[in-house]
Amino acid sequence: MGIFDSGLGGLTVWSALRQHLPQLPCLYLADQAHLPYGPRSTDNIQDLCVAATHALRSQGAELIVVACNTASAAALEHLRTTFPDLAFVGMEPAVKPAALQTRSGVVGLMATRGTLQGALLRNTAARFAGHVEIVASDCPGLAEAIETDAKDLDAQLRKHLEPMLARGADTVVLGCTHYPLAMTLIRRIVGPDVHIIDPSPAIARQVGRLWQGASTSMATRFATTAEPTHLGNFLRQRFQTDVVIEHWHWRNQTLVAQDHNAPSN
Repeated sequence: MGIFDSGLGGLTVWSALRQHLPQLPCLYLADQAHLPYGPRSTDNIQDLCVAATHALRSQGAELIVVACNTASAAALEHLRTTFPDLAFVGMEPAVKPAALQTRSGVVGLMATRGTLQGALLRNTAARFAGHVEIVASDCPGLAEAIETDAKDLDAQLRKHLEPMLARGADTVVLGCTHYPLAMTLIRRIVGPDVHIIDPSPAIARQVGRLWQGASTSMATRFATTAEPTHLGNFLRQRFQTDVVIEHWHWRNQTLVAQDHNAPSN
């Protein structure tokens, strides 16, 4: 199974998959050379996602998780049309469960601009959340701040969360896979009575329903399109995982996978 994201946020999905399906063979790709996807055009995101899918399929991926809300909003249907032989699981802001469980009738939604402007969110909100108020916040720069553990991360989170709380939100949806990496800070800001929804466990359950391949004890492979040290350090510090990180290269508009038996450089 292949998993890709623009950066490290998709590791929250990988972690949920590891807990739900520990024997699932995975290959994780972080396209950090193009982080963030949020401000990019739909066409550009689709091109990046198609190239990532080609590269993952070249390594044997049979099912691909688009572990990025922005990429899912912009490219998921395009990928399904372009690769009819592959199964895809994408991210969708968990507006439906939030609408079902809110008591105040106000739901906060943290997401990127690409996700907020996507048809996927509009359609889901129209179908399932017409009876609630959604207080959405475009969060420019937040994914990068979380990846780098920026000094002003607490202030950035407060800027987005406090207006939601002031409007009466009792449920907050994390609409970007990076945001659960800051769960401790988010919980401290919103307090114990606000429900926080991370869609990663639901994605893991959906993969479990779709996966038809073999289960093995094979270790997960990790690859990045940027310098590998940051991803390696992040995995050790946050997920107690110590592995060699593969360095994949963009050549023109093609993503070339490193021979995973070769040393990283």
